[in-house]
Amino acid sequence: MTGAQQGFEDRAERVADDERKIQKEIEAKEKRSFKADDDAPPQTGARAYPVPPLPGKHLEKPGVEADLTLKPMWDAPFYKGSEKLKGKVALITGGDSGIGRAVAVLFAREGCDVAIAYLEEEEDAEATKAAVEKEGRKAILIPGDVADPEYAEAAVAKTIEALGGLDILVNNAAFQEHAKSIEDLTYEHFDRTLKTNLYGYFNMAKAAAPHLKPGSAIINTGSVTGLEGSKELLDYSMTKGGIHAFTRSLAGSLIKKGVRVNAVAPGPVWTPLNPADKSGDELQQFGAKTPMGRPAQPEEIAPAFVFLASPQTSSYITGEILPIVGGY
Repeated sequence: MTGAQQGFEDRAERVADDERKIQKEIEAKEKRSFKADDDAPPQTGARAYPVPPLPGKHLEKPGVEADLTLKPMWDAPFYKGSEKLKGKVALITGGDSGIGRAVAVLFAREGCDVAIAYLEEEEDAEATKAAVEKEGRKAILIPGDVADPEYAEAAVAKTIEALGGLDILVNNAAFQEHAKSIEDLTYEHFDRTLKTNLYGYFNMAKAAAPHLKPGSAIINTGSVTGLEGSKELLDYSMTKGGIHAFTRSLAGSLIKKGVRVNAVAPGPVWTPLNPADKSGDELQQFGAKTPMGRPAQPEEIAPAFVFLASPQTSSYITGEILPIVGGY
């Protein structure tokens, strides 16, 4: 391991410690509760997906998928690849679990090699790498903090060196922690959210842009909170709205290079992000207020990333925000 890589991993550990500190401060201040309004409607997918009440197990940040009682569904067994991304290389931040893992697997199924960027969730990252390799594609792991511009440059360089190029950047890493009021939102908490969710996206896009060719794509993970706001996610909603504006603005800048930039804005999705935030009754009823009466599973979101990544399917689409919000 190089000295630089050790430095990235040391910083990632410090950031994870900071996230856990913010989490503990919020949890000491509040007890959360939530009750669903209605029973869940019938299933609409290729297979049955879990409906509330969900397990209320709380995770320590940054959240390890392997520790969840109810595992997110990411393998999309009914999704058949058709070489939409044949020969391409993708770098996915937050690629170790949740939406990032599902996207990595479907990209691989479409013929893409994948670099998986993550903070420190080694067990999850190894599982994603194995899943990509099971699809017959190459995968590499790049731990570190996306808020560090030096890490962003190193992650792009390592991807190109190990996998032979870079065609797709997926900005997906995120930090989220509820706060009931602005008085409970410390500057440390606010700063961590902006550093990961905004600085991280900027750093990765800036590092990747010089290497992207005509037909390449950047896909950002936005959120329904960036469209509608959330009274208990003031900072997170602010960053997601910023990501939407960043997407539209960057799209206008990069189209002259033939690079498309779009965003997917999910509603509630069952990933480690929310069990590492909510707990108890509120977590058990996560997603229950959507018209579909449940949260999405990662495999239900990932095909949208394939659609936006592939020049076969979205060659005339840039600067768009694609909501996948369960009928909101």
